[in-house]
Amino acid sequence: MATLVCFHAHPDDECIITGGVMAKAAAAGHRVVLVVATRGEHGEVAPGFLDPGEALWERRVAETHEAAKILGAQRVEFLGYVDSGMMGTPENDLPAAFWQADLDEAAGRLAAILDEERADALTVYDDNGGYGHPDHIQVHRVGYRAAALAARPPRVYEATMNRDEVMRQMRERPDAMPDDFDPPEAADDPSFGKPESELTARVDVTAFANHKRRAMRAHASQISEESFFLRMPDDVFTMAFGTEWFIRRGAGPGITETDLL
Repeated sequence: MATLVCFHAHPDDECIITGGVMAKAAAAGHRVVLVVATRGEHGEVAPGFLDPGEALWERRVAETHEAAKILGAQRVEFLGYVDSGMMGTPENDLPAAFWQADLDEAAGRLAAILDEERADALTVYDDNGGYGHPDHIQVHRVGYRAAALAARPPRVYEATMNRDEVMRQMRERPDAMPDDFDPPEAADDPSFGKPESELTARVDVTAFANHKRRAMRAHASQISEESFFLRMPDDVFTMAFGTEWFIRRGAGPGITETDLL
């Protein structure tokens, strides 16, 4: 059996973009490890959602552990950095922010986990972090550096969105969303995901779409029942999130892999 380590920026990122490969690997008997750079301190939360005196990061850590159970992760680790907020906000400049982390120091923390786990595969994000979030970009940088520092370097897969497929789905199923659904503007943004021509791995996770949705529900502080993730009809959710996309340097051209392990 092999070991898959999924490296993410914030709580809830894991279920959206790699929840399927995590659940699939766990179901096949592989070891799955979730590593999160920050505790999501600067996420938005509805007034009155938290208990009196409860910090958002405390709730998000608890939610991460619950989601990890649903996805089959056997170990959850936080690297200890602070959420950097969106690009261009004051939170970017906080000394403890992940965006400000020393590359080798942060990579050393992750590399230690890779060595302990004898990781076979590591997921990070693409070079733009999927959509330009500073912590996601830093995951890309730190992840690759950690893989290079590891005594037994794992294969590195860049989790991303298939920009062409998102646009195709929106054209083909305009009636699938609620009447008041506002499609993400990022789908038209060249900084969102990657074109299909750059992708090298496509993993069918339709059998685990329900695991992804249940894991999203576990992150209730960030993904409410009114979110478009949870309001989608089941078949539309499976269409939208039943495939996960990756880039592995040196693979391709085109889609040459259908599994990470």
